[in-house]
Amino acid sequence: MAREADNRAQFRPDDHDADHFLLTTVVGSYPKPTWLNRATELAADDDARFDDDDLQEAHDDAARLITEEHERAGLDTVVDGEMRREEMVEYFAHRIPGYEFNGPVKVWGHNYFDKPSVVSEVAYDEPWLVEEFEFTQGVATKPVKVPITGPYTLARWSFNEAYDDEESLAYDLADLVNQEIGKLVDAGARYIQIDEPALATTPDDHAIVGESLERIVDGIADEVRIGLHVCYGDYSRIYPEINDFPIDEFDVELCNDGYEQIEVFRDPAFEPDLGLGVVDVHDAEVETVEEIKRNIRQGLKVVPPEKLTVSPDCGVKLLPREVAYRKTENLVRAAREVETELDAGELDVRVPEA
Repeated sequence: MAREADNRAQFRPDDHDADHFLLTTVVGSYPKPTWLNRATELAADDDARFDDDDLQEAHDDAARLITEEHERAGLDTVVDGEMRREEMVEYFAHRIPGYEFNGPVKVWGHNYFDKPSVVSEVAYDEPWLVEEFEFTQGVATKPVKVPITGPYTLARWSFNEAYDDEESLAYDLADLVNQEIGKLVDAGARYIQIDEPALATTPDDHAIVGESLERIVDGIADEVRIGLHVCYGDYSRIYPEINDFPIDEFDVELCNDGYEQIEVFRDPAFEPDLGLGVVDVHDAEVETVEEIKRNIRQGLKVVPPEKLTVSPDCGVKLLPREVAYRKTENLVRAAREVETELDAGELDVRVPEA
């Protein structure tokens, strides 16, 4: 079942004037500065006088820039925009003993994915994200959220050449994620997001994801907020089962279909906090503050304000950077205006009773 943790208040800014508080955040990825892409190309060019130290400096500069951009937009919790990551599975597979790479696989059209293979039992060697978290935490004045690709997606989107089935692989990977979160918590992390986009394409495996999450949170203190992000899909095939997941927050992508599925989460009552996407990451048109406020009200059909987190639908890395910033800035403004309306009693908030 959803964790009975009261860990949301720690993300409320000290200078937050409204009585109500809608937690604002982002899912993770953000458009990379053009010069960072050029730096990556130079680092891969043997003839260029640009080495790994230069690339690390470029990553540091980009992470600093995007973290500060998130803070300038007014977000309550920030991410470095995943400036050091190129792809959500590859990044972790490179860091997990047991994986190897044998070349790119065509996904669609002219797009390729460097799909890894699991060739032996996976293991935990060195921390995956602690250094980048500590760097971002040193830059940020707001709490830092850490997105981690979940074990089910890491298993599902890899070639399995070592385990009897993907379920066993997912459980071993979940144990590794648990170890990594422990290291992050020791470093000061208090907000972890598990990304499981593969669940949207294979929802019948929700029990595997549930057991993986049980392993992930084992021994993790209640003060650490655990969120689960699942990209767009038929949520009716995993609800109400997600009420049994040991998470604090379930983050959904509903803006891009006009909230046609919002009723799915109304009966039975939604148990974790709701992370609601309120701007469309597939559309370069910037939603107005009024449009986003209407989207936020969709979430108030499901949970009371004290259980609503407001974010983009998904990562915004494919949008133009200026568009991503303006969407984020409007998201924050909309959330603050809705809080004011709630304080004034101008919104009729009625959600299903548990």
